[in-house]
Amino acid sequence: MRINCCLIVWIFLIQGSYANAQNIDSTLSVYAGKYSQERMYLHFDKSSYATGETIWFKAYLMEDIYPAGAAKTVYLDWTDEKGKIVLHGAYPVINSAANGQFEIPTDYTGKSVHVRGYTKWMLNFDTAFLYNKDVRVLSSTSASSKNDKTVIPSLQFFPEGGDAVAGISNKIAFKANDQWGRPIKLKGTITDSKGKTLSPLRNLHDGMGYFLLVPEANTTYTAKWKDEKGTDHITPLPAIKQSGISMQVTVTGTKRILNINFTPDLAQGSSDIHIVGTMYQNKVFEITENTNKGPVQKSIPTQNLPTGILTVTVLDDKWKPLAERITYVNNYESVFQPLMEVKQYGLSKRAKNQIQISIPDSLQASLSISVTDENIDTDSSNNIISHLLLTSQLRGQVFNSAYYFSNDDDSVAQHLDLVMLTHGWRRFNWEDVVKGKFPKISYPRDSSYLSLSGKIFGVLPSQFRGAGNIIMFVKQKDSASKTVLMPILPDGTFNDPEKIFYDTIRVYYTFSKNSVLSDASVQFMDNRMSPPANTAGSTLFPLIDTAGNYRHSLLASEANRIRDMVAGKVLEEVVVKAKTKSPIQVLDEKYTSGLFTSGDGYQFDLLHDPFSGSAMNIFTYLQGKVAGLQISTSGANTSLQWRGSTPALFLDEMPTDVSLISTVNVSDVAYIKVFRPPFIGAFGGGSGGAIAIYTRRGGDVKPVPGKGLSNNIVYGYTGVRQFYSPNYGTFDRRNEEKDFRTTIYWNPNVILYPGKRQATLTFYNNDVSDFFRVVIEGMTSDGRLAHVEQLIE
Repeated sequence: MRINCCLIVWIFLIQGSYANAQNIDSTLSVYAGKYSQERMYLHFDKSSYATGETIWFKAYLMEDIYPAGAAKTVYLDWTDEKGKIVLHGAYPVINSAANGQFEIPTDYTGKSVHVRGYTKWMLNFDTAFLYNKDVRVLSSTSASSKNDKTVIPSLQFFPEGGDAVAGISNKIAFKANDQWGRPIKLKGTITDSKGKTLSPLRNLHDGMGYFLLVPEANTTYTAKWKDEKGTDHITPLPAIKQSGISMQVTVTGTKRILNINFTPDLAQGSSDIHIVGTMYQNKVFEITENTNKGPVQKSIPTQNLPTGILTVTVLDDKWKPLAERITYVNNYESVFQPLMEVKQYGLSKRAKNQIQISIPDSLQASLSISVTDENIDTDSSNNIISHLLLTSQLRGQVFNSAYYFSNDDDSVAQHLDLVMLTHGWRRFNWEDVVKGKFPKISYPRDSSYLSLSGKIFGVLPSQFRGAGNIIMFVKQKDSASKTVLMPILPDGTFNDPEKIFYDTIRVYYTFSKNSVLSDASVQFMDNRMSPPANTAGSTLFPLIDTAGNYRHSLLASEANRIRDMVAGKVLEEVVVKAKTKSPIQVLDEKYTSGLFTSGDGYQFDLLHDPFSGSAMNIFTYLQGKVAGLQISTSGANTSLQWRGSTPALFLDEMPTDVSLISTVNVSDVAYIKVFRPPFIGAFGGGSGGAIAIYTRRGGDVKPVPGKGLSNNIVYGYTGVRQFYSPNYGTFDRRNEEKDFRTTIYWNPNVILYPGKRQATLTFYNNDVSDFFRVVIEGMTSDGRLAHVEQLIE
């Protein structure tokens, strides 16, 4: 989807370098048509989480000014503070959006989890523009802990257009912030190498400002300034160029006034300069001027441009870039306002609430809605509008980006221009554009959903002709084995686009003409992305004590206590009932020996467990069954943690590792014994405990469909759960427990369209909340965005 039809393109008189101009026009057209870039935003149900809580999210995708229509899969990498992947998730995209959840382990000790979001197509371009966010994790002590980290202030300078040039007037912007990107206040002066004070240094907004300077050749300039604590600092200004141009852009309503000055050598050269404006990789205007006419001043109308970043580039007669500046255009056509009406107030304990959401008749929109306790911590500094229309297109961090879309005052526009001055970057490599060179595409667009597919290796290409079918016995969680036949194509691949699945499956396979492919191996789901290298570091600033943080931590701790208490009751019932020798004691005597016969821990009888066959592997079977044992399953990235250490693994009492255990079929296992830390039978003392797996013997062996065939564990889309919202108007045993939820309601899939422009949503209060905060975000089918935040009091 292109935006050419929405843009008014001004083509002024073009002189000289006609061939280059044609080549650039052609190249830019290809960039706009084939290399447009996708952007992603995640709406979370709240801004921070406690250990044991679930992060609910909805991902929105845009391309240019429209919803991204090509992508079919979104990938999210959830990592700890050290960059270790906890979960590599894949989620199907429907109507340019996807949703899911991530559970924070109860024993997680980090202060944040990092999420990185992307599509395959996004990986072809600068990874700085992938979605990255640190999500704060509250511990039981975080609300009262003190911030003992030293603030490190820094000051950066940004000459408008790119360079400070001697002999002509330059606007030089600056940005002062700390190591977490928060603005700092400063006072100071600009001095030259002779010690002469030339200009004051003052904040205009959030640590940003600018000053005018006519620098002299062969002179250096320095900023002498004090931070908020009165500490002195000295920062040099960028080096002064002896020859070049100075470009200044002034924001005046729906126009941009462009002023270009040259050094004398360029002015006397009587050469052409080209001024090119681009938005979303589309050329929107081009002007050619001759330097012998003196300084250039142009008025660029912007009222018919879409909302977004306009890049103005000045190039010489050989189309080499001389200066570049970005400026923001906001014509307010890219937003819409859903209306929320409270139909029934229920602010008392477990009371019923109803809200009605409506949009104009002409729109079709996909919305996500969260309702949280009003008194917990919140962060409104960024939202879907500020991210997709601004920060997703800029390098570096923009502090409180939502402010720049809060109203249409001139002061806000001027402050936004400071962001443009201090965050400029080059979208195009103009040298490549002139040569007609395009980006290297390593990852094609995800034009189809992930489905059961693969490729056969280890045989000659000629052997694929007439190779017949691959026969697969597919075992999926909570379902019986199914037989699937797929034809093998001449290139050795097989695929059925209708076989879309979630979570993991175990696939046993053979070939209809086994003699032809007897030595072949199969790689399943080769189109499912593995996580790329993770280079993102935490930029989350230290926690500041607030009543909201404290309340959130307190409620979450109470909810965790009740959950653990319920789990303890269940375990206690099991222990009390086991008064005589049970089948599991019989198994223990039959299978264990030596140090494995005793020890404090858990025992699992898989011979008599009717649900064991629904587990994909040993680790998914054990998930949630052992208190304190954290199991993160993500293919080869499966990891185990118990009391800060990794449990030792034994198969039939022989030491082994995760990779081998993950291949053991659950139906081949008779007995599992989990030893609490420490386990002296493990190397190094077993500080993480131990897990002993025993395979079936003799009469315990049970035939399994596909047994003896080659098999693989295959990963599909990450499972998506439905948010549990209790209905206190009906009887449910789950309603007997106390309710301390801080997320009262979450709905990521509210779809409205002509004929159904309203939706009525019902939810019940918890036991303690007095007021609610409702956040509505969404996107229409034509790319308009919405963010509404409203209190119910």
